[in-house]
Amino acid sequence: MRYIKLGSTGLDVSPVAIGAMTYGEPDRGHPVWSLGEQDARPLVRHALEAGINFFDTANMYSNGSSEEILGRALKDFADRDEVVVATKLRHPMRTGPNGRGLSRKAIMTEIDHSLRRLGTDHVDLYQVHRNDHATPLEETLEALDDLVRAGKVRYLGASSMHAWELAKALHLQRQHGWARFVSMQDHYNLLAREEEREMIPLCLDEGVGTVVWSPLARGRLARAWDDARSSARSTSDGDYADLLYTPAEQDSNRAIVTAVGEVADELGVSRAQVALAWLRRQPVVTAPLVGARTIEQIDEAVASLDVDLSDDQVRRLEAPYTPRYDFQGVSDEAEMEAIRARIPGMALG
Repeated sequence: MRYIKLGSTGLDVSPVAIGAMTYGEPDRGHPVWSLGEQDARPLVRHALEAGINFFDTANMYSNGSSEEILGRALKDFADRDEVVVATKLRHPMRTGPNGRGLSRKAIMTEIDHSLRRLGTDHVDLYQVHRNDHATPLEETLEALDDLVRAGKVRYLGASSMHAWELAKALHLQRQHGWARFVSMQDHYNLLAREEEREMIPLCLDEGVGTVVWSPLARGRLARAWDDARSSARSTSDGDYADLLYTPAEQDSNRAIVTAVGEVADELGVSRAQVALAWLRRQPVVTAPLVGARTIEQIDEAVASLDVDLSDDQVRRLEAPYTPRYDFQGVSDEAEMEAIRARIPGMALG
């Protein structure tokens, strides 16, 4: 494994990260597709044996079960000082007041709950899971800085938001001498490239590394267009999956998926390896988050590190893309519902 730096930090991470949303007791969140502890532990162990040291989860995943499973597995199979543990907060964890969001109270409460579930005294990368527009940004950023100063958190990261929101946060952090966001966890793949408009140039300019979620477009890039198979998650997510990849872009998506298959055949590798290799060509991408459900998927992700795409192959993969709706700043269900009502035929020009 060839480790790389996370953004402009000195932190060494594997260029493939394990997304642990896949791991969690089914009766605590996602009964259709999440893997319980017995099934998840061998995957965490295999990832470590393959040289992967970067693991991402969130407090909300399976209502804390993901953190618990990951924490116990890393304690049993890894040296804590050698692994990079990332988690997130923002979404509801309890009913009633102060059970969600990025207030000082919520931040101070949720970090302690996450540390307890993970079985560790610090988190390497603590990320805001989305923006909290009901809390002053300064309150959030100062509280996060206090966690770094207290030693509970090593680095801070953000997740899907508008570029102007990240720019504002970075400005405030610099102005006040607060610990800065060193990473952006965003939605980026061959079927979703709207981040190239503003977010990626901003991250490049500010030295912020990106950790990509849904690198295979929920499996769409890993199989032929007419292949009837679909992942358990994409089948169960219903309207939310359509929010990510709307019917308005079907012709473009079909052409991209076809190009992925053609390049995979030329190189004698899998479609998933091609899609991940394309991400590795992007200078701002530190690591894709791979929500592997099998050992073979972990091996496939690691093998993608040895796939080199030619400039012509990259051009063919990128050429069919058409602009589409950018929902990076969506942060709550009310906004989701409003977008769903408008989304048929929607694309950005």
